[in-house]
Amino acid sequence: MDFKRYKAIVYQVIGIAMEVQKELNWGLLEPIYNEAMHLELMDKGIDHEIQKNIPCYYKGQKMEKHYQVDLLVQDSIIVELKSANKLIAAHRAQLFNYMRLTKKPIGLLINFGQPKLQGERYGLNPITNECVLLDKDMNELYLDDENQETDE
Repeated sequence: MDFKRYKAIVYQVIGIAMEVQKELNWGLLEPIYNEAMHLELMDKGIDHEIQKNIPCYYKGQKMEKHYQVDLLVQDSIIVELKSANKLIAAHRAQLFNYMRLTKKPIGLLINFGQPKLQGERYGLNPITNECVLLDKDMNELYLDDENQETDE
């Protein structure tokens, strides 16, 4: 999968998150950051939806149940916002579930819960249905599970 085609918009979204943290500081409730992100994305003219109900699919069939993501940018990038002490495996699992069930190719996990903004990029491999960690250039990083965990 060519994740690099999303590099520019991912860079913009992360820049917006940095601007939001700079303005609001850290440790507020997630809905505050969600609305601030929405305002910044609107101001920059970036197509997005907040608190978006996204349909899920099973073997190509649309299911009645759905997920609600914090932000959906350009109908391709799921942005999951957190305001936590640290990112943990459960946060990643939530994002991965959203990505797998909706087949969205890119997921960003952004944490406003620390003085320094934390963010992780993931891509969905459509063949294996697995989420892979991406570096800042949108290249796949091949880490074993032990190295990817930051909640130990």
